Amino acid sequence: MTSSTTTALGGGTDQRVARLPIASLLALALAGFVTILTEALPAGLLPQISAGLGISEALAGQFVTLYAIGSLMAAIPLTAATQGFRRRPLLLSALAGFVIANTVTTFSSSYALTMVARFMAGVSAGLLWALLAGYAARMVPEHQKGRAIAIAMVGTPLALSLGVPAGTFLGNLVGWRMCFGIMSLLALLLMIWVRVKVPDFAGQAAGKRFTLRHVFSLPGMRSVLFVVLAFVLAHNILYTYIAPFLTTAGMAERTDLVLLVFGIASLLGIWIIGVLIDRYLRVLTLTGTTLFGLSALALGAAGDVPAVVYVAVAAWGLAFGGAATLFQTAIVKTAGDAADVAQSMLVTAWNMAIAGGGIIGGILLDRLGVAAFSPALLALLAATLIVVWGARHHGFSAAQR
Repeated sequence: MTSSTTTALGGGTDQRVARLPIASLLALALAGFVTILTEALPAGLLPQISAGLGISEALAGQFVTLYAIGSLMAAIPLTAATQGFRRRPLLLSALAGFVIANTVTTFSSSYALTMVARFMAGVSAGLLWALLAGYAARMVPEHQKGRAIAIAMVGTPLALSLGVPAGTFLGNLVGWRMCFGIMSLLALLLMIWVRVKVPDFAGQAAGKRFTLRHVFSLPGMRSVLFVVLAFVLAHNILYTYIAPFLTTAGMAERTDLVLLVFGIASLLGIWIIGVLIDRYLRVLTLTGTTLFGLSALALGAAGDVPAVVYVAVAAWGLAFGGAATLFQTAIVKTAGDAADVAQSMLVTAWNMAIAGGGIIGGILLDRLGVAAFSPALLALLAATLIVVWGARHHGFSAAQR
């Protein structure tokens, strides 16, 4: 590690770090925070939503489902259709979608109307996620792209580890509708921040737009997308069903503490990735996948020992915390000027993995019990390691850029 890099990591006066557009990148991070929190907040407020709309908790749970479907359906076609649009107005439009959707959710007494709003929020999320990493990368020179993306993505673990529990607590104090009202106001304030601080960039010229087929066929693209699908699928099988796993281990009453350990470790993970990613993307991806695999192995072998569970969950959180930054940086570098279209593919793969984790994890739980989780995760992570290892020339290149 060079002395200039050491100075940068230590918060010194390295000019390369000083030029990072922190205010603009933090605006993107807050956009990610709003997106994740809007998606996940209903999970902590199901009883209140159920009572407020006079529906079952199962129907209230579809708040999350419709959001995910909106993201899954919209990311690729909407991003492809808007390649020629200027970036800042497009980002503002996505944020306006959250303002409208969360405002409707705040005041609607109709389940059907609220579900339409949730779907539209998901559509906005699909577009926004496709924009963020490429937007951050365009703000900085090549040697800072990974760090810029890491800052722009910090809102995700913050929302999962701190935002959702805080939102649930607030919902119990002021009601679930007020929570969505606050989210709407936050998105509105963020629109002002973006308009003032975030630079605008041109879209792709008509002759330089990219077809989905072209982007999908770029060297390394399929490797990155496979890694996203397999790694995130492994994560969601365990994360979605962590409560029954802990119940089997006799730790049901410690679920909140276990998730807190996961959240704190995730924050540490994204910090480590942000510091090192521009130099060691390939090594970090291999290391994170291996660490997650060791965690899965430990949970399978000694998942009934509390100390092992805490250490394994911390390792899992450390591995997962920076995963989004690693994968998005890999796909941005692989796609080049087609980064936004490639990001829309990543968003689609990520949401497929979320849905698949719920489905596959549920089947495993019903038919084989939580003991089946560890072998399933190890198989997926082994495949991930093989693909990353093989993508040394394109996708997860060993060459420093």
